[in-house]
Amino acid sequence: MEHTNSKRPRLALLTAPGVPDPHNLDAIRERADVVIAHADTLADALAGADAVLLWDFFSSALSDAWHAADALQWVHVAAAGVDAMLFDGLRAAPVVLTNAHGTFSQPIAEFVLASILAHDKQLHRSETLQRQGTWQHRELTRTGGSRAIVVGTGGIGRATARLLRAVGLQVEGAGRTARDQDPDFGTVFASDELAAHVGTADHVVLAAPLTDATRGILDAHVLAAMKPSAHLVNIGRGSLVDEPALIQALQGGQIAAASLDVVAVEPMPADHPFWQMDNVHVSAHMSGDVHGWRDELADQFLVNLDAYIAGEPLDHIVDKDRGYVSSSPAAI
Repeated sequence: MEHTNSKRPRLALLTAPGVPDPHNLDAIRERADVVIAHADTLADALAGADAVLLWDFFSSALSDAWHAADALQWVHVAAAGVDAMLFDGLRAAPVVLTNAHGTFSQPIAEFVLASILAHDKQLHRSETLQRQGTWQHRELTRTGGSRAIVVGTGGIGRATARLLRAVGLQVEGAGRTARDQDPDFGTVFASDELAAHVGTADHVVLAAPLTDATRGILDAHVLAAMKPSAHLVNIGRGSLVDEPALIQALQGGQIAAASLDVVAVEPMPADHPFWQMDNVHVSAHMSGDVHGWRDELADQFLVNLDAYIAGEPLDHIVDKDRGYVSSSPAAI
């Protein structure tokens, strides 16, 4: 169904206390009738709405308010991951879902590289020794020539592979479909064969979307196949990992270390073992949040809003069955 300028769209904008408004909210209001909503008022805002901007992108309020969506055509999530929004009602409805594909790819790739370098060059250990007033010479690990497996071959995984290869790492990918001669990964093997390949990797990077197929993909079986010197980097979702199995593997020396930007429960509980583990380095789900990131998200949405109003193809349409961006834009 094509949208035209004959009717101003009604846009429900989900936000939350403390979340700054889109910097271009005035420009959005010039194009659409905007109803600002929080989780408890989203149902009222959805009545008659043509589109929803999930500016509070971690919220699951859309699922609770879905019964009120009587005219909805388009949902935009201002984030790369859409797992919190892929409930059965949205999957089944003839509603287009778009996301912030591309905005976070390079910053997250840089974060992965920084995590690998910090591990190889023992930067965390050096900081601890500095605080202790201890001068301790050590030999470090050469990063160039080491091997990395990137699990997830979407935009973030590809940006990561390109950057790691640029500094001399050998990189393979794990994805839904095995293939050779991939332009970014060289070789991609099937994700369900991860245990058969992971033993060669010095660094295992989780960059896959969270779907039924990827939930718990790094489990005890895969961890047992990793080498004792291996380093895990997770910038995807905490639930990609069997967390109790990872804790056991790290405590038992089955793998060497983990750099985790995401964990199963966020914020991480005060009694979580990761807080006290010297070989675990946790950050607060921030790997893609560089200065200006919210402005980029708002600008990206405005481009799609203009396309929606003109009846033109939208960018970054998510395949709702698979949980990642499809390659075919479409008009509504």
